[in-house]
Amino acid sequence: MKNKIAQILAACALLLPVAATASTEVALDAAPLNVRDAESVQRGAQLFVNYCLSCHGAAAMRYNRLLDLGLTEQQVKDNLMFTTEKIGEPMRVAMQAKDGKAWFGATPPDLSLVARSRGADWLYTYLRSFYRDESRPTGWNNAVFDKVGMPHVLWQLQGDLELRKVEGEGHGEEAKGNVVRSWQTHEGHKVETHELVLVKPGSLTRLADGKANTFDYDNKMADLTNYLVWMGEPAQVTRQHIGYGVLLFLMFILVPMAYLLKKEYWRDIH
Repeated sequence: MKNKIAQILAACALLLPVAATASTEVALDAAPLNVRDAESVQRGAQLFVNYCLSCHGAAAMRYNRLLDLGLTEQQVKDNLMFTTEKIGEPMRVAMQAKDGKAWFGATPPDLSLVARSRGADWLYTYLRSFYRDESRPTGWNNAVFDKVGMPHVLWQLQGDLELRKVEGEGHGEEAKGNVVRSWQTHEGHKVETHELVLVKPGSLTRLADGKANTFDYDNKMADLTNYLVWMGEPAQVTRQHIGYGVLLFLMFILVPMAYLLKKEYWRDIH
């Protein structure tokens, strides 16, 4: 038994240097998350129904929960409901499951809880990391999700990005010009720099004097990420408010009462 344990520990020791020097994942950007910003979540909901709901459903989310964002029932019906007429209905996908499987190779997943499974940083980076790849059936690939089956439905907003790889450290994170994102991967002693370059601007991106400006598009993706996170738990803001109320109750009422009760119990002894 001791010999087996020693062998396992020795194998782990051999793998440690490899794990320490091998890093091939894309560095994720921090999402500017704020689910308390109702206007941002509203804009994200509009992006979701216009660009995502045609392929991806959100069966755990009902349209009437959007009223929690400060919208009226009529506003929801006029601006956010395209696949049903009943506000109590869930956000069902407009596309048939069999069609999605035939077109993309697999049925597009439900996005009700995608933010809870993937995380806000992953979603925010993913939405900004599509690039042209003629080897893919859709003509698109993603730096975060390699060989993704989803086409870039927001390409008219972002424009066309191109992935470039440079041996060594390359330009690095301080790269200027039309480089939108830059990260490095390490595998052993090999260092490779990856750059997403804006080669054709979209309606929300600009390319002037060889310099890329993606500020407006990034803000839109922050709104969409905000909505996806909010959709994963629509009651989270209310839950947090209740939690703050409970903490205030404990601090200003229960703690002083416990102190006075303690003094009363111990009055005769002291």
